[in-house]
Amino acid sequence: MKQYIFNIHDVVLLMTAAECLLLAVFQSILPTRARHDGRLLTAFLLIIAVASACTLILWNDQFSLAPWFEQTLLPYLLFAALLLKGPAIYLYVCSLTQQKLSLNHRHILHLLPALVGLLCIAFFSISSNDLRHASDAGQSLPSTAIEFVWDLASLVPFAYAVAALLRIRRYRHALKDEYSHFSETELHWLSALTWGVCIAWSWTMVVHVVAKFSSDVVADYMGIADNYLAFILINAFFAYSLTYAHQLLITKPEEETRETSSEEEPSEPAIAKVRNAMEGDRIFLKKNLNLEQFSERIDLPAKEVSAVINKHFGTNFFEFVNSYRVETAKALLSDPEKADMTVLDVLLESGFNSKSAFHRFFSRLVGMSPTEYRKQALAAADAS
Repeated sequence: MKQYIFNIHDVVLLMTAAECLLLAVFQSILPTRARHDGRLLTAFLLIIAVASACTLILWNDQFSLAPWFEQTLLPYLLFAALLLKGPAIYLYVCSLTQQKLSLNHRHILHLLPALVGLLCIAFFSISSNDLRHASDAGQSLPSTAIEFVWDLASLVPFAYAVAALLRIRRYRHALKDEYSHFSETELHWLSALTWGVCIAWSWTMVVHVVAKFSSDVVADYMGIADNYLAFILINAFFAYSLTYAHQLLITKPEEETRETSSEEEPSEPAIAKVRNAMEGDRIFLKKNLNLEQFSERIDLPAKEVSAVINKHFGTNFFEFVNSYRVETAKALLSDPEKADMTVLDVLLESGFNSKSAFHRFFSRLVGMSPTEYRKQALAAADAS
């Protein structure tokens, strides 16, 4: 009878490892940008390649490698990869969403979970056979250590995925503090992918828990589904890197943001300058206006302008500027002499440069679409 070395599920792992290696090579030869996102994505791809290859070798019974590699070195490679994939994806998200992310000595702390796992493997001399038969080893101390390492490998990546989601949430708030317009498409895709990672790694945790209390068959099928999810996510992240990642707007480092938020109450002259720029100079009519441009125009530091908008006006830069734009659009839409202007003309005249953003923001503030508002306003003008 013909013996097959790999079944279809093994092939998925093999394809994941091979594709990650190819994509990492391709990513490394792309033009280098100032940010670290390309290098961090390459690191993430290599880590997933190692994790997939080691998982395949650990659980495949049809072929064997040198004993020193398969029994001794393999656990170190496997758990180093499993415990580093979380920090890699978190730092990748940080590099996409933060201006001039500089990797420094503080980021070494992200290596601690991997270091703890590897020290545990070394101290208890855990081999591949131990990892495969952890549930059969009883309640001895080495068995507890093996369970701890597996628990760590399932919990740490999930915790980092949640941290990446929180980082994206902070990034969205930072965009609203610094820009009057930004595209939601790239941000939605990054959120969706990070949610995908969070769901996939939460599934890994579920598989790990189920494996302790159910049959091996159920655990195997759930683990196979986990491998398919990893394959899909790798392709999605690489496609995102090529298509959307470079279009994300950068924001200030979090240290500067915290410094701004701790400022004292803004002065009256600063408040007057900001108000005059909006009501007198109508600076909000400038398309794609951002905080830096605004601050240069009125000759105030950006952090002082931000403090005025946040603390005195009680809003963020995005809401502040676009509320003035909506008021201008309302005036144009309700003017009988401007009835021949199209909605597109109105939004451009008001400082917006995106039809979808204009409709979304106008409807939220006014409670109806621009077309409905125009009909009601013109009807009221005719009646009077």
